[in-house]
Amino acid sequence: MDVALSRNGRRLMRVFFALAVVFLYAPIAVLLLFSFNNSELPSFPLSGFTLQWYHEFLTNSDIQNALVTSAKVAALSSVGAVALGILASIALVRRAFRGKSPISALLLSPLVIPYVVFGISLLLLYHTLGISLGILTIVVGHVVITLPYTILVLMPRLQQVDVALEEAAYDLFANRLQTFRFVTFPLILPAVVSAFLIAFTTSFDEYAVASFVNGSTTTFPIYLISAFRSPHNLPQVIAVAVVVITISLLVVVAAEVWRRRAEARLEAA
Repeated sequence: MDVALSRNGRRLMRVFFALAVVFLYAPIAVLLLFSFNNSELPSFPLSGFTLQWYHEFLTNSDIQNALVTSAKVAALSSVGAVALGILASIALVRRAFRGKSPISALLLSPLVIPYVVFGISLLLLYHTLGISLGILTIVVGHVVITLPYTILVLMPRLQQVDVALEEAAYDLFANRLQTFRFVTFPLILPAVVSAFLIAFTTSFDEYAVASFVNGSTTTFPIYLISAFRSPHNLPQVIAVAVVVITISLLVVVAAEVWRRRAEARLEAA
């Protein structure tokens, strides 16, 4: 008899799952409480209720500029990573060529390379080539580290697409670009959206690589780390963290609902 299927086993699994959920989300709940605490020190007992920190966050130009910079970097790097991920996935899934395994390993290697090592390597490369540091240098680094995630999301979906559909388009005198635009891309669109969101969130939260190649550019994670040095900035940091987490959760939930509906429509069709 499977222990997991027994009554005590199911109870144990439920308790374990509840503890895991509490362990993961309790810090977020505590953060939410402290964002309304009428004190600069995040400690219990709470001093009172206030919206002062949210007001200061909305009027703090440094935080807003850092958020806008991170959003720009994340958007640009996500578009680049998804575009390259689509091309790489098509080549790895639909084509047979020599060196396929080594190339696949090379594309996925950023998953196992420490970001600190990668950031130092990029910095040395930019310095050798005489490239000035800024938003574009961060974008290039984030494209490299988010590309493996897009490939891992896109390849399974592309493998599920029947090759006969593309061959039928060729039989109807469609070229490769038309076949991809009207047949392949609509079928992998849910995976494309998921890959974009994963790349965006990874880039938006990334600190190690950006801290080496940012130059004078300040992204949101870099601002957060520097803000911890000043205790009076901590309440604003907590408030903006709550806002970012809330928006991220809403976007992820909305995207997941849309993805499931899109896949259901595709399966029905």
